Amino acid sequence: MQAIIASNDPDERDYYGFVLRHAGFTVALRADLKGLAEQTFEKPLDLVVACAEDLDGLREDIKSLRAASEAPVIVLAQSTREEQVVSLLDAGADLVLPHPVGPRALREYCRSLLRRAGNIPAFSLPTLDLGEIALNPSTMTVQTAGMQPMRLTQLEFRLLYVLMTNRGQVIPSEVIVERVWGYSGTGSKDLVRGLVSRLRGKIEPSPNNPRLVHTVPGVGYMFQIDGQ
Repeated sequence: MQAIIASNDPDERDYYGFVLRHAGFTVALRADLKGLAEQTFEKPLDLVVACAEDLDGLREDIKSLRAASEAPVIVLAQSTREEQVVSLLDAGADLVLPHPVGPRALREYCRSLLRRAGNIPAFSLPTLDLGEIALNPSTMTVQTAGMQPMRLTQLEFRLLYVLMTNRGQVIPSEVIVERVWGYSGTGSKDLVRGLVSRLRGKIEPSPNNPRLVHTVPGVGYMFQIDGQ
């Protein structure tokens, strides 16, 4: 399991990194979460633990991360005033804890969140081969006829799986948010629009003239193959 520890205090990073390594995680250390949403990881990102004094800045970073990953986010905060906690949760954090937190408690919080976030492992899902396009869950890759196989992010995979298994049906944007990210909230249509755009770039020969993932204005999206 891959975890990110973000803190501008190197001693803090090392301490929490030590705790999570002993809990069985592969840990990467960072000063903050800026730019994390744009990174591609060889292994799926399973957990983020962030420590920060600037909670407003952290809130924006979490919002950006939520557009690219559904990994649970734990915030360790010096101040846990109710309005700040609510703001962080609204941005997409899963848990806000007072800092510092004991190692045993942190390990159990992490395990609890991962249990609740657990879904059917992708590798146990069958390959979806519709002729024109094939989605391989075991490798998280997709191949459209005439194109090279493309590796998908977790969110791109979830979106395409939902669309392909409901082909011919219009799926509202709010339903896509629930199926892909696991939560609903403000700005959901923007999240979906950006993710659809990235997915089209990997499966559509002409992303600006899509023939697989169709927009249904004002409602949502539909996956359709001509003749099927």
